[in-house]
Amino acid sequence: MSDSRRLFFALELPGDIQQQIIQWQATSFPADVGRPVAAANLHLTLAFLGDVSADKQQALAALAGRIRQSGFTLTLDDAGQWLRSQVLWLGTRQPPRGLLQLANMLRAQAARSGCYQSPQPFHPHITLLRNAAHAVPIPPPGFSWRVPINEFALYASEFSRGRTRYTQLERWTLNEQ
Repeated sequence: MSDSRRLFFALELPGDIQQQIIQWQATSFPADVGRPVAAANLHLTLAFLGDVSADKQQALAALAGRIRQSGFTLTLDDAGQWLRSQVLWLGTRQPPRGLLQLANMLRAQAARSGCYQSPQPFHPHITLLRNAAHAVPIPPPGFSWRVPINEFALYASEFSRGRTRYTQLERWTLNEQ
């Protein structure tokens, strides 16, 4: 499929919070643990779509534009590691209802449109490190970022010259809280 792109819906983090998280990650985990995700690539995936044709992308964007939901505040106060996928992540102990509703709507629309959907349940997280093959100590509770979420976006994932780049294609505003 030459006209398809790897797409996903996600929440973008404000630049100042991206930088704070990168600084925390650098001081909280050993330097040789894995490959850090670039600050500009930090995001919370709502629905991974896989390879999507231009027509299907247009249809999914139209459906996303019809979502009417209030914004919410996301508290990033949890961290962990998935050894199988070799990922260290940052997440939330109590996912807000708005986050779960938004992800469920987008994932359901994608599935109905024939896009790939992971059989795994939605686990809201931000990938901090990849290729973290060995268990590492997770920082104790006490870290926390409160992120107001007022929009979500559709991204393309492109791998080129050994690097992954995420390009925002479209963005939608959530209603005021």
